[in-house]
Amino acid sequence: MEVLHERCCGIDVHKRMLVACLLTPGERGRPQREIRTFGTMTGELEEMAAWLQQAGCTAVAMESTGSYWKPVYNILEGAVELVVVNAQHLKLVPGRKTDVKDAEWIAELLQHGLLRGSFIPGRAERELRELNRYRTSLTRERAAEINRIQKVLEGANIKLASVATDVLGVSGRAMLQAMIEGVRDPGVLAEFARGRLREKRHVLEAALRGHLREHQRFMLDVQLRHVDELDAALQRVSDAIAERLRPFASALNRLQTIPGVGLRTAQTILVEVGPDMTRFPSAGHLASWAGVCPGHHESAGKRRSGKTRHGSPWLRASLVEAARASGRAKGYLGEYYHRLAARRGTKRAAIAGAHTILIIAYHLLLNDEAVYEDLGAQYFDTRRQQRTTNRLVQRLKGMGYEVTLTSAA
Repeated sequence: MEVLHERCCGIDVHKRMLVACLLTPGERGRPQREIRTFGTMTGELEEMAAWLQQAGCTAVAMESTGSYWKPVYNILEGAVELVVVNAQHLKLVPGRKTDVKDAEWIAELLQHGLLRGSFIPGRAERELRELNRYRTSLTRERAAEINRIQKVLEGANIKLASVATDVLGVSGRAMLQAMIEGVRDPGVLAEFARGRLREKRHVLEAALRGHLREHQRFMLDVQLRHVDELDAALQRVSDAIAERLRPFASALNRLQTIPGVGLRTAQTILVEVGPDMTRFPSAGHLASWAGVCPGHHESAGKRRSGKTRHGSPWLRASLVEAARASGRAKGYLGEYYHRLAARRGTKRAAIAGAHTILIIAYHLLLNDEAVYEDLGAQYFDTRRQQRTTNRLVQRLKGMGYEVTLTSAA
């Protein structure tokens, strides 16, 4: 088998240690193995980098195990050709029971060019990814804290969430603050309602009649302060992301023309995928990497489960949310979502909508002059005009009508 890398190294990475197998040319063309074990502290990783550089190593491969590959990647980036391999691709090979054999097997596969590396963006894009994913984690934490507030209110027989859409809106926040300060009269609390909620004051009085204990007031006070802290942190992180994405304002604006895609979703797409679409051979490759396209499982000529792969969970979650939002809009994406939801269910429709949105985003980012043009809600009817006509005629005949069609001038 042809040797592509004469001097290469395979690394089996763990939390506290790693095993590196260095392959170099030996006698009679046989590769010579040198195996060393290093710690994962920065000084020890720099020692490993110096060892590889001294040996003339040109390529290094390692498994993408959790986040343990990141310190190694940070040290070796720019010094050698780096390949980070999906661990699932290496699991299928039997007979490897030790860390040393793992490293040897990775090195041998790398030497013959049999490894397919994962998509690892540049350092600037990785930093943006970390910021954006941290913002997503803060958003989820805020939602969890709001759910805890609602549980405390339910435990106190206060049904504010049954009347107010947003418990932490202007009206809800004022009511909660009054409860914390000791106001118990439902009529007084209902007067804090603002806007259209004032029309429901009589319902609010019934919903606010409960038994709020001292410990529950204390919990509400702590929880509201926590929400305020999360809001401040979210604002700071969002400002940092917006500052780093300022050079890509045009791409963000084009992405936001897609129905269901707001500013945060556009930022997530740009951060997770990157602005350069040439790194993906086609839109289908991008959809496969993101995990929003059907899987392949065919045996004996029969199609089995088309379950999607895991892909990028951060991008996938944002795209699914955008697909559900597009289902509430009028146009091609909304009609596409409702047609699929009626036949296959809302979950499959959301994944299919996410797939379509990502394909559109791919072309918008690939071509700077591309703009999104909605095909319209009638696109599917005009595309299948004869089929739609026959179906409607049959429905009318089934209802007892005689149908005669005459084309309009």
